[in-house]
Amino acid sequence: MALKAPVSQGPRAKDKILGAAQNLFYEQGIRAVGVDEIVRTAGVTKPSLYRLFESKDGLIIRYLADYQKIFWNWIERAEILYPQDDKAQLIAYFDGLAERAPRPDYRGCGVTNAVVEFPDPRHPVREVASSLKKEVETWLTAKAAAIGATDPSLLAAGLMLLMEGTYTTSQLYETGGPPARVGELARQLIALNCP
Repeated sequence: MALKAPVSQGPRAKDKILGAAQNLFYEQGIRAVGVDEIVRTAGVTKPSLYRLFESKDGLIIRYLADYQKIFWNWIERAEILYPQDDKAQLIAYFDGLAERAPRPDYRGCGVTNAVVEFPDPRHPVREVASSLKKEVETWLTAKAAAIGATDPSLLAAGLMLLMEGTYTTSQLYETGGPPARVGELARQLIALNCP
């Protein structure tokens, strides 16, 4: 007798919960969304959520890790487009951000939003979000050094402020505005710091 492959049951509860949480947290804000809304949207039970993530904080931390992967995916695309050209990779990221930020459904960076929503620096969500932001700063500093910046940490700080400012100000403009010019600004900042 041949064994039959199991019939696919569709997305697993974990995937459903993560999908619902990702959309709800990003669109409405982390603190604005309750566990009841997440499980209702996901079509699962509350015990399933707690069994898989232990708490809402556990789910938020997973959301942040997944969201950070989106950032690294943008970086990977820039590296593929411009292999061995660190300056072009930096500019490509900021040009892409200039295209994404003015879109009506753009809500900035999910990790930045979490930092704002969790002001206590000792809260586990805030600790994870801060750690993820420090990874970005480390990456920017390495790129600034690779392109010959006279002060890599200063250029990284400026680029980080451009990035974070774009995430935030994108919420103020329906289209265009300063967020749409972040690519130009990044070019100028790089030119000022790289002889």
